[in-house]
Amino acid sequence: MDLVRSIDAVSQALATGGISAALAYLNANVPHRYTAVYRLDGPFLHNAFLHDKELKRRPAYLAVIPFDQSYCQFVVRDGFFRTDDSAADLRLKGHPYQGLVVSYHSVPLLGTTGKLWGTLSHFDVKKHPLSDEEFELLRGAAQLLPGYLIER
Repeated sequence: MDLVRSIDAVSQALATGGISAALAYLNANVPHRYTAVYRLDGPFLHNAFLHDKELKRRPAYLAVIPFDQSYCQFVVRDGFFRTDDSAADLRLKGHPYQGLVVSYHSVPLLGTTGKLWGTLSHFDVKKHPLSDEEFELLRGAAQLLPGYLIER
């Protein structure tokens, strides 16, 4: 994958179709069902944008998630989080979503002021790897999103 051209394509998608179009672009080349933006709001994460490869309505269980029960807490703590198979990931032993959200690859999203806003993620209830190139594209996309986020 040509990362520079792909970042340009994400930028173009944002300019012409906003965050929803950018998420659709990011999701098109990965096996994960979902690509999402979650907004951190106190003790909760609110799903702000969701692209579902199956084009179905957002499941209620993905709308609001307690931060301390999410994988996003590791993104905030470590600067990113990647697992192809949470059921086998020893870092998640005892976590309430271990084996439920099986593949999860995520990076932090900063607002225009540089303050943590939320996360940008690919995830699925099935086991899926994510190439390093696609993960770097996710990181690059996170750098482009702040101007499109509604700040609180």
